[in-house]
Amino acid sequence: MKAIIQLREIKKEYRIGTEEIHALSGVTLDIFKNEYVALMGPSGSGKSTLMNMLGCLDSPSSGEYILNDLSVAQMSDNQLAEVRNKQIGFVFQTFNLLPRSTTLENVMLPLVYAGIEKSRREEMAKKVLQQVGLENRMSHKPNELSGGQRQRVAIARALVNNPAIILADEPTGNLDSKTSVEIMGLFEEIHKNGNTIILVTHEEDIALHAHRIVRLKDGLVESDNQNTNITTFQKRMDTINLAKDH
Repeated sequence: MKAIIQLREIKKEYRIGTEEIHALSGVTLDIFKNEYVALMGPSGSGKSTLMNMLGCLDSPSSGEYILNDLSVAQMSDNQLAEVRNKQIGFVFQTFNLLPRSTTLENVMLPLVYAGIEKSRREEMAKKVLQQVGLENRMSHKPNELSGGQRQRVAIARALVNNPAIILADEPTGNLDSKTSVEIMGLFEEIHKNGNTIILVTHEEDIALHAHRIVRLKDGLVESDNQNTNITTFQKRMDTINLAKDH
């Protein structure tokens, strides 16, 4: 089986004044279709930099990134923008919603950039809002929603273009524990539907929802293990059932 993401000796250096920061020191990683991967590590480990690389939001200082058999380094700015809009869905800790726009308008935004006509945009957005359980909140603005509901809007926006890959950066970082469990149950459902999910987190209990945990330290992969813990699997199932009950 061929990897949809292939990273080969990815390095990233920054210069701050006279100091050179080695954010990534040679990361090699394969991620396959429909995997559910957690990237873990302490602050400064390189996990956020790696997420930006995977999302084509930043480019490496050296190394190669192959996405769906295409070299990212060879892509034009327009091609990169299309990848970010159509192939990858982003979910952020801070939700990144437009405050003056309704739930429906926020979810439709990627479809506007994709040039899809308005009636079709509304149809696609309503369908995905139903999928995340927000069909009754379409006309609400972000300040009229709870934190969990806002994150569901952000997840719906990430899903609306039917991307193959969902990148989630600390998606439960601003949520209480009960809401975090519900959101992780939603990610499990999304994974079951065939999406590849890459989750960045520093929280062990959140990472345990993933099926594979890649730990970073000092810009390198420290460990890369399948999550085969049976109690973890049961915990995931409990999470899904709990989310369905609310």
